[in-house]
Amino acid sequence: MSLLWLCLAAVMGIRLLELAYARRNTRRLLAMGGHEVAPGHYPLIVSLHVAWFAAMALCIRPDHPASLWLLGLFAILQVMRAWAIHSLGPSWTTRIITVPGAPLVRTGPYRWLHHPNYLVVMGEIATLPAAFGAWRIALAFSLLNASVLAWRVHCEELALAARRHR
Repeated sequence: MSLLWLCLAAVMGIRLLELAYARRNTRRLLAMGGHEVAPGHYPLIVSLHVAWFAAMALCIRPDHPASLWLLGLFAILQVMRAWAIHSLGPSWTTRIITVPGAPLVRTGPYRWLHHPNYLVVMGEIATLPAAFGAWRIALAFSLLNASVLAWRVHCEELALAARRHR
């Protein structure tokens, strides 16, 4: 199996585990009285990520040499992603779920940034295809992701504003 396919399989496996964790957290947060904000953008985010994987799988030659320093950067981003998810713990979901009155997480990278996981995702979307020489995929999906994330961050900031100023 090529290094590209190993990387794609590993990332896909991790993402599927994250989705299961996110679904469990979403159900629990909703049962606690939480509500989802701006659900209309969620299918767009899912479609973007599926298309990103598909573009890499279909457009990158499996035998294309990899940039080890970019793969190293991608590995560091995975550690940062795990840190962000771990810091949010049972509050982490792939949707925008807010529970009125619940305190905001202010530990881990959330001490310094409101949306560290989104910065990591931006880095991932650019870095993995670039590691295999697919600069056009990296650029195209980075631009698409930036536009979707701009809307998502706006919606999330509005949803969390009341809880931020307590």
